[in-house]
Amino acid sequence: MPSLPQPQVSSTARNALMVIAATCGGAALFFLRPILTPLALALFMMVIIDGLSRVLRSRIPKLSETAALAVAILVTVLGFGVTVMLIAGNAPSFIGQLVADAPRLNAVIHDLAHRLHMHNPPTVQRLARQLDPAKYAGGVAQTLQGLVSTFLFILIYLGFLFASRAGFRKKADRLWPHPAGRDNATAAFDRIRNGIERYLWVQTVTGLMIAVASALILMAVGMPNAVFWGFLILVTSYVPIIGGMIGQFLPPLFALVEFNNYWQPGLVLVGLTMVQMVVGSIIFPRMQGRSLNLDPVVILLALSFWGLVWGVPGMFLSTPLTVTLMVVADQFPGSRWVAILLSSDGDPFGEEKPTSDPSMTVPVAEAAPEAQSEPQPAPQPEPASSRA
Repeated sequence: MPSLPQPQVSSTARNALMVIAATCGGAALFFLRPILTPLALALFMMVIIDGLSRVLRSRIPKLSETAALAVAILVTVLGFGVTVMLIAGNAPSFIGQLVADAPRLNAVIHDLAHRLHMHNPPTVQRLARQLDPAKYAGGVAQTLQGLVSTFLFILIYLGFLFASRAGFRKKADRLWPHPAGRDNATAAFDRIRNGIERYLWVQTVTGLMIAVASALILMAVGMPNAVFWGFLILVTSYVPIIGGMIGQFLPPLFALVEFNNYWQPGLVLVGLTMVQMVVGSIIFPRMQGRSLNLDPVVILLALSFWGLVWGVPGMFLSTPLTVTLMVVADQFPGSRWVAILLSSDGDPFGEEKPTSDPSMTVPVAEAAPEAQSEPQPAPQPEPASSRA
């Protein structure tokens, strides 16, 4: 029995369906953020653990796969745990220090207003009444309390992900029975993993450079808690754009309150600006190369979108999630225009992109009836006598 012709979908209808699906997906991500945010962070940690495990095995050939995985899990979990504990433990002291230095902040505001010929300068108390800090302090306290519980949920998700890791191969074989489609899916997963690992490596190395140089500048000026400031600058360096601005301008603002002059905060501002310019404009582009190939405007929009949907965790994960979206969109002809728009040069993966195979998107079961249908015999030419 011949197969029925498949209905053709126009490109306009397909793009409209993609826009509707993206809108519904964004709404689902927003409303399910308490569940999806720990899962996304657990997947992110799983990528880090897998990459660290492969690095350990390549550097130490005698190390077994199980031992390398155990060491990678221990290092990653301890790193995340120490980060959460340090931020949750030191953030309240920052807020308390700012409240205790309110008289000094009033004097700084009054002096700056006098230099700018402003009449009736505002005070900290007036700004506090207008901004209603109690509401924001409650939100900050709630967020700090939720860090520990969120970290516990991440560990639970991570444990279940590793427990179900053995079945990934069987699931992939069932999802892509055709070898060519399975190879394309494997190549896509490898590009996602390599892109995230490359991003983490570049951000970690450049973030360490900025953090160490910033801590040394703060120590030289005499800024209290210079080591913790360096650690905070390292953590915020994983947030695109905003992290650099925080590391560049927040320490000079605290230096204005801490010191009784303007030359020390000025030195902090100039020193941190020079560090950000050298690392961000010279070292970072050379290390990053063409590994991400994301448009700068796309990075900014992704930061805003994921920050709106998932808050601070979304800001940290904005670039890896955008890289994942670009790789997935590049696998299908109908959505490749999305990957082209997200890329920096219009060529998402260049020569590394494998030739797309229709078996990745068309299940084998759909093509089976056509393959099993009996071929129709070719029409035989009529004899000359019958035509006569």
